[in-house]
Amino acid sequence: MLLKYFYDKSLAQASYLVACKDTGEAIIIDPMRDITPYLQAARDENVRITHVAETHIHADFVSGARELAAQTGARLYLSAMGGSDWQYAFADDQTTLLRDGDMWSVGCVGFEALHTPGHTPEHLVFLITDTQAADRPMGMFSGDFLFVGDVGRPDLLETAANHKGTKEQGARDQYRNVQRFKTLPDYLLVLPGHGAGSACGKALGSVPSTTLGYEKLFNPAFQHESEADFVAWLLDDQPETPNYFGQMKRVNKAGPALLQDLTPPQPLEGFILSEVLKAGALVIDARPAEEYRAGHVPGTLSITPGDKFNTYAGEFVDYGKPTYLIADTDAVERLVCELRAIGVDDLPGYFPPHELGKSLVKLETVSAEDVAARLSETFILDVRSRREYGEGHIPNAHHIPLGQIAARLDELPRDRQIVTQCGSGVRSQTAASLLQNHGFDVANLAGGMDGWNQANLPVERE
Repeated sequence: MLLKYFYDKSLAQASYLVACKDTGEAIIIDPMRDITPYLQAARDENVRITHVAETHIHADFVSGARELAAQTGARLYLSAMGGSDWQYAFADDQTTLLRDGDMWSVGCVGFEALHTPGHTPEHLVFLITDTQAADRPMGMFSGDFLFVGDVGRPDLLETAANHKGTKEQGARDQYRNVQRFKTLPDYLLVLPGHGAGSACGKALGSVPSTTLGYEKLFNPAFQHESEADFVAWLLDDQPETPNYFGQMKRVNKAGPALLQDLTPPQPLEGFILSEVLKAGALVIDARPAEEYRAGHVPGTLSITPGDKFNTYAGEFVDYGKPTYLIADTDAVERLVCELRAIGVDDLPGYFPPHELGKSLVKLETVSAEDVAARLSETFILDVRSRREYGEGHIPNAHHIPLGQIAARLDELPRDRQIVTQCGSGVRSQTAASLLQNHGFDVANLAGGMDGWNQANLPVERE
């Protein structure tokens, strides 16, 4: 048996290839939309991708299951659990629909599906057995049920898909899942669907795998004996739900468009940019942060390329309108791939930086020392998560997470300067560009909270 691990750092998302070397058959578990790494790994290992399986309908990225099946002819293995509202609309005669206890094989590798509702109603865990070496499972692909140090959050149906009154039931389902898994052998390897940084849980660990025995000992989810205590713990202090999650649930349920059917964005001339902005389209300026600060077109949004480019973009994308980029030509393919990963498919074109013209404006930055010197007259806007804010913030800072700012502009003053602030200055520059577009007097705190702490300035904690 062969097992390979793939990890998308920007989405904190893990996927897996499992193959039987004797027969050359392989299965991909929870693939990303960019299937290039799986195709390359299959070539490198001289195996064929014959099966594709998903643990659940994902909320945080566009699934690559349909894409892989279309390109390789692989058979899809999808959940049939969860009731009529949670069935895959694109399932066809090349799809096997799985129920609790169903088993199948990929050459010498055996799989068993366990229904584990809670994170989502249709969620499955896959037990895996190397039948050439053993007669019982070696581990599991736990999807978004069980993570290192955490379990999947049960509130996304409410906060992302607008299914009211479901989070308590989801939490109770997760409690029953935990009780069920307490009875399974400690030696089982746990291969989760996400790592630290994912919004699908509240305290995911950074290591890529664990054992069930270790989680029984140290995962907080396994320490609650009463259902009521577990539910209260699980629902408390979950992170803010990213704005794009609802769209991901809809897309992955219906079936994502195939990448071959999407038109690549075309280079556009600068005079079109003003028309695009007047039409209300989102224009993401994806140049380096310092270039945006030095001069940018009013109305554009600064999102600096980096590990979280697509997740930050997902807070502002209107999926009913086109999105445009400002970026160097050699960066466009990578940026488009990252945006496609969260379903931004309407990307008509991009503007190379030399097309921006000369009517540019600057974005002010201020040092921590300057802000501290006039703290009483400055409105500090902390755009980090609720948890980050609670762990330490600038005294009297007003807290609005990045994805909520556009809907809460009426909370912000127009009679004094606003200084935006995050951990390092990346998210807060995006926030500052948004506020500048809405006519606020705004500056970005250089270095964010890191710079504030380095200057040994006072911090409040909750």
